[in-house]
Amino acid sequence: MRIAIATEGSHVAQHFGRCPAFTLLDIENNQVQQRTVIPAPEHRPHYLPRFLNEKGVERIIAGGLGRNARTLFERFGIGVVIGVDEEVDRAIDLYLRGELEAGENGCDAGEHHHEHHHEHRPDSSA
Repeated sequence: MRIAIATEGSHVAQHFGRCPAFTLLDIENNQVQQRTVIPAPEHRPHYLPRFLNEKGVERIIAGGLGRNARTLFERFGIGVVIGVDEEVDRAIDLYLRGELEAGENGCDAGEHHHEHHHEHRPDSSA
């Protein structure tokens, strides 16, 4: 499984579409096999889901992601974990242990929403 974490410095970026980089993780048997940081492409509407899909990403982790972007990622079959406010290394550790919890989406400011906190539990095929 390949995961992309929206990255700003050593932290999970709070605004997915405007993050400066992505940390790509290849996970096999619930262990990181490869970790690569790539610069984010120039921001263009509707581009990131296709860009990350072409890189083989199956799940993204970010602090915030707009509603339309969530829909686009779902159309590409990419799972979304949002509301994460952690250092990247801690988010990775929590994810691998099945303890990374989605929090409040930073990109839903002003929108009426109801967020539930769900724990991510990696499946055995990850």
